[in-house]
Amino acid sequence: MSKKITTSSLMKMKQEGKKITALTAYDYPSAAMLDRAGIDVILVGDSVGMAVQGWDTTLPVTMDEMIYHTKLVTRACTRSMVVGDMPFMSYQSSLDKAVENAGRFLKEAGATAVKLEGGAAVCPAISAMVNSGIPVQAHIGLTPQSVHQMGGFKVQRDEERLLKDAREVEAAGAFSVVLEGIPSSIAKKITQALTIPTIGIGAGPSCDGQILVFHDMLGINDGFIPKFVKKYVDIAALAAQGLNEYIKEVQEGSFPSQAHEYK
Repeated sequence: MSKKITTSSLMKMKQEGKKITALTAYDYPSAAMLDRAGIDVILVGDSVGMAVQGWDTTLPVTMDEMIYHTKLVTRACTRSMVVGDMPFMSYQSSLDKAVENAGRFLKEAGATAVKLEGGAAVCPAISAMVNSGIPVQAHIGLTPQSVHQMGGFKVQRDEERLLKDAREVEAAGAFSVVLEGIPSSIAKKITQALTIPTIGIGAGPSCDGQILVFHDMLGINDGFIPKFVKKYVDIAALAAQGLNEYIKEVQEGSFPSQAHEYK
């Protein structure tokens, strides 16, 4: 059995120039597939709100929902590192609340670490969590929980601010940082400037690792797909084919056949 991935494993991978693979998962069967495949990091993202729950943003997702989904994922994983994503307003109101909620991911759901969005503004929360023994992954650039503040899902191009945010989350104790919706040239500079790993999503090839949403890269959802997503298979199309065949066979009486009967 391969060794469990840890924060130290990710740091070593950066130092050795080995790329980190990461994907989202929200349930046991998906997480089991990713773990068997050898994905390094599984993020139980608040993107569950859009990928699974049918919302237009991640904002409605609750803390209890995130704990529930994270439990399902950790139950399936023997190798992959599981990171629980802190939902909107689970860490913004006070440091005590932030630490309490972050602790739930480790204590109740079995995650290894938590992720939270924001740069310099959330560094006090990062420090408080780290000081409480909770590993933290930061997330800068396009931060979906700030969609209304940003005026939509827009590429972030302020190089000076992004570099400052990246350096400050590292100084606050984050073990890695997700770079989302950032021009490749800026993401490359950030990756070179930090000693902690960068995980890109729509941030070009120079990051230390990459992450995509499971449902996007496998074509499970057939709605809007961002430019940065590569669809590796089209499960929605395959499912439609199978469903149409099932409907046809049930309606014409050819299913179930004798092969599917009990004697």
